[in-house]
Amino acid sequence: MTPAISLALHAASHGAAPALGALSLQVMTGETVAVTGPSGVGKTTLLRILAGLHTRWTGTLHLPGRLAMVFQEPVLMPWRTALENICLAAGCTEGEGKAALASVDLARKSDVYPSALSLGQQRRLSLARAFAAVPDVLLMDEAFVSLDAALADDMMTLFEHLRKDRNLATVIVTHDRAEADRLADRSLVLGGSPARFLDAP
Repeated sequence: MTPAISLALHAASHGAAPALGALSLQVMTGETVAVTGPSGVGKTTLLRILAGLHTRWTGTLHLPGRLAMVFQEPVLMPWRTALENICLAAGCTEGEGKAALASVDLARKSDVYPSALSLGQQRRLSLARAFAAVPDVLLMDEAFVSLDAALADDMMTLFEHLRKDRNLATVIVTHDRAEADRLADRSLVLGGSPARFLDAP
């Protein structure tokens, strides 16, 4: 079976400063992999390489499928309604967008602008937008950070519900080992300088 993600990284940098050393990552369709490690070690840089958002790296990346990403912040368009945020970003129909909102308990918020939503609602909208894109690969960068324990638990339960019927490859970046243990099939730890996987992928 061909991996949904196959990365052979030689090195990555931020300007002149090295960020990541040599590492390899393969994620199969249907698999969820968590990348953990201390703050500032390079977890987000790795995710941005997979997303095509970080260009200062050498190596090879094979990621042929449709990609969606959930960022640390919701990254919503403030001048668009909740429904428009989904339909425009995911390229889906209004009906599909409304179904996505309903899947995260925001059916009644379709005409509401992001500024009128709580942080938890904005995070749910961001999650709905990602799944509405029907991705083959989902990247999640600290998607549950800065939420209180109860809300983070609710969000993880929602993610598990949305994921269970989708055969997609997922990479979750988190500093929370309990979150990684709960959501991922396997975990990899970044460490060192420049950072490498301490556990073999």
